Amino acid sequence: MSYYQVQSLEQYFKHYNKSIREPRKFWDKIADENFTWYQKWDKVVEFDMQEADIKWFINAKVNITKNCIDRHLARRGEKTAILFEPNNPGEEARHISYNELYAEVSKMANVLRDQGIKKGDRVCIYLPMIPELAFAVLACARIGAIHSVVFAGFSASAVAARINDSECKMVITSDGGYRGSKTIDLKGIVDEALKNCPSVEKVLVVKRTNANINMKEGRDQWLQPLLDEAMANSVAEIMDAEDPLFILYTSGSTGKPKGMLHTTAGYMVYSAYTFKNIFAYEENDIYWCTADIGWITGHSYILYGPLLNGATTVLFEGVPSYPDFGRFWEVIDKHKVTQFYTAPTAIRSLAKQDWKWVDGHDLSSLKVIGSVGEPINEEAWHWYNDHVGKKKSPVVDTWWQTETGGIMISPIPFVTPTKPTYATLPLPGVQPVLMDELRNEIEGNQVVGSLCIKFPWPGIARTIWGDHQRFKDTYFSTFPGKYFTGDGALRDEVGYYRITGRVDDVVIVSGHNLGTAPIEDAINEHPSVAESAIVGFPHDVKGNALYGFITLKEAGSWRNQDNLVKEINEHISSHIGPIAKLDKIQFVSGLPKTRSGKIMRRILRKIAEGDFSNFGDTSTLLNPEIVEEIKNGKVE
Repeated sequence: MSYYQVQSLEQYFKHYNKSIREPRKFWDKIADENFTWYQKWDKVVEFDMQEADIKWFINAKVNITKNCIDRHLARRGEKTAILFEPNNPGEEARHISYNELYAEVSKMANVLRDQGIKKGDRVCIYLPMIPELAFAVLACARIGAIHSVVFAGFSASAVAARINDSECKMVITSDGGYRGSKTIDLKGIVDEALKNCPSVEKVLVVKRTNANINMKEGRDQWLQPLLDEAMANSVAEIMDAEDPLFILYTSGSTGKPKGMLHTTAGYMVYSAYTFKNIFAYEENDIYWCTADIGWITGHSYILYGPLLNGATTVLFEGVPSYPDFGRFWEVIDKHKVTQFYTAPTAIRSLAKQDWKWVDGHDLSSLKVIGSVGEPINEEAWHWYNDHVGKKKSPVVDTWWQTETGGIMISPIPFVTPTKPTYATLPLPGVQPVLMDELRNEIEGNQVVGSLCIKFPWPGIARTIWGDHQRFKDTYFSTFPGKYFTGDGALRDEVGYYRITGRVDDVVIVSGHNLGTAPIEDAINEHPSVAESAIVGFPHDVKGNALYGFITLKEAGSWRNQDNLVKEINEHISSHIGPIAKLDKIQFVSGLPKTRSGKIMRRILRKIAEGDFSNFGDTSTLLNPEIVEEIKNGKVE
């Protein structure tokens, strides 16, 4: 019996118990049976959690692209690997077969080698969601270069900081990118960034928008002519299991981004295994994750996870609101998408629109729908389940992080009964524990604590690029011997996990520890409220008090603000208790969010405290302009 895919609840518990009792045997079997290796490992895992030193599949030799592409060619050569859906619905979709993907990645790999890129060099990829982004990522992996994908929307200073931190030798960008009705000047942003990036020697430019751009002689080259001359086959570099695969920057609590380093074999095994289970993928399915490849979700669940399983994965250039709010549903209908994976932010935004946008499209092809990026609130869960999944497609509410490399806690569709707002059970191979303030493990159910993982899994990041001490301090020092996720969680009466938010999003009010997530959930149930974020601020009497930033479903409901403030606090009082009532409520048109949809509470906390200094680089936000609006409207 294969451990690779769980198909019943009984099998889940059998696999799970085996993975806890004998984790080395469990992962050994998965890695051995499902991948192509140049050389097998001497030892499955070595680790020292105190030192944050973790290695998987010791001395194994592999190339991830051989597993993503080459091994599928004999049986799936003509199958669509990547289905590119452009920003403009009038532009024809492009179906890229596994044979074509092999040729395109080979050509890109040969161009990189010709340009002097070798194993271990860092390459910054700053491209829109177009096929060349996928080709560039995979070409780096094929030749052993370390890719650092930067979301194509970050500012010049954010791009420069990431390039300089990892000393990238090359940047791959485009003349521009489309995002809904806008065109973004990506090359201009790169030119600005490179004024302060001495390590960059070459810039390769993809033609996408045909914009007029500056090309710096000796540094910049158009990519297409180089590809036209390149060979359409290539030799994959033989990589050690622990050779670096990519660096991906995630926002740090201090505002300085952290370059999370993932290595080759463990990430390969974990991203493939989790994709297969969480999305119940079958041979002829059409899978779509709406994230950007600039985020870990895009790395693991647009590219690597699907391709490792020989899947067809949709690459979408556009946004959910262009040319109208029916775009997601139109794409699902058009391509007969079977698995759909998106963020709660997108779900809430689309739920605010007229039902006609959803109900006007045939979504009957969907088998599984998922959410990622943050816990999904109950109202959004039900809307998603009812209107998109039609109560027949299970909602997989997935919990994981950039640092984990892949999904950790989630329902397995058609196996795990779902429960709104609960990520439910850990995947086999994942060992979560809840810890109390005295650093003791909390046993039993119906308990709350800090979420940690007590045994390493193959997908875990190995370090922060150039700063292993920060890696140790951030993830392994709070609860020695365990990986600390930074999140709080509760475990219900049957052992289901619900993520309650960042542990630092606990505010002590008059001696009471109040988690902000349950208060936000209560507020969001009010019929006028679209979304909320709660932070603490210093209070002379209580020590701390609660400040709420709230967006409303309709701007018109702002007219009766006093009544609404009263109603919201009464709602909190009845759901949580009077102690959780908000001292200050500010109605805002939006909340500051990262591009992956996470609310930047660090910024809101500073505004609530009246500290308007050092917000960090707000240009990396989805909506940087909102910070000024919120600051100017602060409630005194």
